[in-house]
Amino acid sequence: MGTATIRAKTLAILVIVVLMALGQRTLDATDWAVTNTFHVGGEGGWDYITVDPATHWVYVTRSTHTMVIDGASGKLIGDIPGQKRSHGVALVPAAARGFITDGGGDGGIMVFDLKTNTVLGTLAALPDADGIIYDQGPNRVLAVSGDKNALMTIDPNVDPKDGKIEAPIELGGSPEFLAADGAGKAYINLVDKNMVAVVDLKQRKVVDRWPVAPGGTPVGMAMDRSKRLLFIGCRNPQKLIVMNADTGKVVADLPIGVGVDATGFENGQAFASCRDGKLEVAGQTAPGKWDLVQTVATPDGARTMTVDAETKTIYLPTAELEPPAKPGERPKAKPGTFMIVVVSRK
Repeated sequence: MGTATIRAKTLAILVIVVLMALGQRTLDATDWAVTNTFHVGGEGGWDYITVDPATHWVYVTRSTHTMVIDGASGKLIGDIPGQKRSHGVALVPAAARGFITDGGGDGGIMVFDLKTNTVLGTLAALPDADGIIYDQGPNRVLAVSGDKNALMTIDPNVDPKDGKIEAPIELGGSPEFLAADGAGKAYINLVDKNMVAVVDLKQRKVVDRWPVAPGGTPVGMAMDRSKRLLFIGCRNPQKLIVMNADTGKVVADLPIGVGVDATGFENGQAFASCRDGKLEVAGQTAPGKWDLVQTVATPDGARTMTVDAETKTIYLPTAELEPPAKPGERPKAKPGTFMIVVVSRK
């Protein structure tokens, strides 16, 4: 057999291997499906949902209380009472504490024990306390105030009864949700400005503002820290924006469903949960090129989500919905029908 023939056969084998790998990659990217539904019930609406990847407990805010649900069985583990209008939960395992934003009244951030779900106290906060995360780098809980256009930072070891939040950071717009890179930068959607505010947590000030165009009304935010990419869910126009977290350059703008409220990221894929019953899945189809690779059908109203990085499971809260009374009105949930929709790989 000649050298040229050997080279041709080797090349052909390599091509087959690459095509098989690409085919498997495409299959892996598009095999998400609803695999379970936990019929939880209980009263109240819902907003953000958070999972602890160590315990696989799922925390979901229900307006006046926050439910703690086992992510494997759907069993109710605990129910944290005493909120006026809860929005989100941040978990700090090292401090054995959780933090709940309560946007009702003058605003507050409730502190609870992660092991017992016992309320430890409530910190006075700015009104309309909303999106909240924990940033391990600077060891701070970060929460936003929509009404006061500010970022609040909290030492997770604060005295939960007599302690105070740190001096708020002015943002210059109304914040919705946020992400952090673990190295001193926080990225915050300014929903009324169609921009992302970049906050230097050491300097405690906004150092950049980046437009989300061609998206608008940015709400959901997630980050791939290793690749330095932000994933921003926009409602008007309806887009999933992929943005470079160092320059603000828009890498991709992908069409998504109506009423997105949250985005997530896991293992090279981004997710956007939309109110119209669509969980959009985006991935890289070529170096530097992002596309939608799958749309998972979910029940209407499943607009927020959380991703368990350990089990590769996505949880979305919703309920059975009554038809809206008037065109343009948000439909109301049927009493007692609250559920957690579970999405995972087939």
